[in-house]
Amino acid sequence: MTLLEEKIQAIPSPCYVMEEALLRRNLTLISNVAKQADMEVILAFKAFALWKSFPIFREYITHTTASSLYEAKLALHEFGSKAHTYSPAYTEEEIDEIAACSSHLTFNSLSQYERFAKTVLSKENHPFLGLRVNPEYSEIETELYNPCAPGSRFGILSSALPDSLPEGIEGFHIHCHCESGSDTFERTLKHIEEKFSKWFPQLKWINFGGGHLMTRKDYDVELLIKTINAFHSRYPWLKVIMEPGSAFAWQTGPLVAKIVDIVENKGIKTAILNVSFTCHMPDCLEMPYKPAIRYAETLENEDNETARSEANAYRLGGNSCLSGDFMGLWKFDHELSIGETLILEDMIHYTTVKTNMFNGISHPSIGMLHEDGTFELFRKYTYEDYRDRMC
Repeated sequence: MTLLEEKIQAIPSPCYVMEEALLRRNLTLISNVAKQADMEVILAFKAFALWKSFPIFREYITHTTASSLYEAKLALHEFGSKAHTYSPAYTEEEIDEIAACSSHLTFNSLSQYERFAKTVLSKENHPFLGLRVNPEYSEIETELYNPCAPGSRFGILSSALPDSLPEGIEGFHIHCHCESGSDTFERTLKHIEEKFSKWFPQLKWINFGGGHLMTRKDYDVELLIKTINAFHSRYPWLKVIMEPGSAFAWQTGPLVAKIVDIVENKGIKTAILNVSFTCHMPDCLEMPYKPAIRYAETLENEDNETARSEANAYRLGGNSCLSGDFMGLWKFDHELSIGETLILEDMIHYTTVKTNMFNGISHPSIGMLHEDGTFELFRKYTYEDYRDRMC
């Protein structure tokens, strides 16, 4: 029995439960990779932003990356250091405050640079400026997550860059990975250098973005270190930055939920939960992927005949009124019952930052299971949270 299962009665349902021991395991690995590859690895808030856990992060890393004013403010005020900020588009109303919260500020286009760079550079202690560039190469298969697809709105093509970079530009930002391996990065890097290395002598830093899933079990960490160190040998003046999100929170905790009803329609059984896929696990529908469920077998064949014929095979249904708020199938070793607890694995990264209150459904609590077995409740949501979002 795991520590989580031992303490399950002390945890409210539903609840996202981050496990400190698993978080520290990831942070230790990432910190060691950063040292061996002589690069800085920073946390991307777009994947994880539970600020009450930041004191633990600060033991291992010193900076974060933001994509908006609110994320930049979170970096400064809650993480305690200025953000590496990139946004597809800054606005006149926010640019001054974003710049004040940022150590690095990356522009998505030359027109954004032309509109805002002079203002930013005029500030005392202004951030270092960069441009996002698009290598026109990515191995991401899910189009929803592919920033280098033809016609993408992200980044400047090499064909559009002037030979001499604009005043104040010191770095390039390149993002073209999503839960990718180091072999993918090794191949992608060849395209990046082919497209943009002629500008490297004008730069001081390069940010290879996120999507480097270095904490996944099958990730070849040694290849990543070797690839980055070889890059250093070719361009020793360039500081290398990576900004993964998922890698930090990968497999650091589940969503604990309960079965509130079981319905059957034409022989297909659905266990309805006190959580929603569309509200609380949106990536499962967007990516799409099926979460692993502790002590259940994921059935790849989801047709109705399988649902009827397999013993103890169930769909899982969310508690919203969206017809598509369900997934399946899973095979359990027993017949499920109302009131039973299910543990949906690996539900911390992205899920916790993308949840919503559609239908006014009760939002899962968020907490941390510490290494000593104590459970700390970070936040319990109430009706007032829903009401205040709707006004």
